[in-house]
Amino acid sequence: MSLALLLVTAVRVEGRSKSAVARQYGVSRRWVHELVRRYDADGDVGLLPRSRRPHTSPSRTPEPVQEAVVAWRKRLAEQGLDAGAETIAVHLAAQLGSAPSTATIWRILSRRGFVVPQPHKRPRSSYIRFQADLPNERWQADITHWQLADGTGVEICNIVDDHSRYAIAGAARRVFKAADVVAVFVQAAAEHGYPAGLLTDNGAVFTAAPRHGRCALETELTTLGITHARSRPYHPQTCGKVERFHQTLKRWLARQDPATTLADLQTQLDTFRDYYNHTRPHRALARRTPAAAYTARPKAVPRPPAATPPPHYRVRTDRVDTTGVVTLRHNSRLHHIGIGRAHAGKRVTLLAADLHIRIITDDGELLRELTLDPNRDYQPQHR
Repeated sequence: MSLALLLVTAVRVEGRSKSAVARQYGVSRRWVHELVRRYDADGDVGLLPRSRRPHTSPSRTPEPVQEAVVAWRKRLAEQGLDAGAETIAVHLAAQLGSAPSTATIWRILSRRGFVVPQPHKRPRSSYIRFQADLPNERWQADITHWQLADGTGVEICNIVDDHSRYAIAGAARRVFKAADVVAVFVQAAAEHGYPAGLLTDNGAVFTAAPRHGRCALETELTTLGITHARSRPYHPQTCGKVERFHQTLKRWLARQDPATTLADLQTQLDTFRDYYNHTRPHRALARRTPAAAYTARPKAVPRPPAATPPPHYRVRTDRVDTTGVVTLRHNSRLHHIGIGRAHAGKRVTLLAADLHIRIITDDGELLRELTLDPNRDYQPQHR
């Protein structure tokens, strides 16, 4: 028997006063009166527990605002754009003049089934973040892959400013070669100024350090006095800002009509970059746009370059092929150097000091000494 039924029985069957029953069982007299009233009106059903939810909630978000939240969520998600609570709040404030808090928007989305719990994700507090203090203090560059409508694989080179997340450049090519990367970098610098530093991964178009050489981009950066930093191998988190930009870009591209040509894809890249820089509020920038953050502070500049770049020394071993030729890569371009068929099959060592090359045998015999012509593929023997 429930306490409520016991109290009603004591009053209605025993005939005791409500005050006496309340004192004996340690409840309020008002509660006993309420139980008796409900029992007289509905019988035993009236004694069942009832919801304590208020009949009205003046502070509840109005239904039209909730519908606007859902509409923005669907609209942004369908376009492949960021549809988080913070972004929705910015768009609502522009549309309605005010917006609920991000926590309220998140609860609305959760109730409507738009938020999927992801307990396996690392908490944000576990990440160690770094950010440049000034625009152009450091750019992050990387290449990602995409496909045209016919399934042809292409590559996209993106450059992002580390301080403001401003998308400096985005270009599409069938395959990016070293000269293409330099062209994209120089074109971006012509529009935004040269950065003080550049951060990349260890891709062959960005660095020749694993091959004990210097690629075209490294030569260009050294000449301009720009610091070149590289991420640790197999650690993409170091270039996290441009990697995250890849993800945001691809989510948007997946919602567009597939590009049939490189020109169509480039148009899509330019359209998204304009929206990303000037319209989309960025969470890491206190919901400012990257363009606002990029122009809010003075830009960093490269250190003055040396009068002459430091010489680049290399020692490379090779074997003379059957045609009497050895190869050497300079500025990301492979050059063929004639030695002579009489030396075919010999193992040789190439001593390179920038363009000055000495080719010797294992016994120290000098086979050829030359100044490499970087504009020619084949370096013939001069008799």
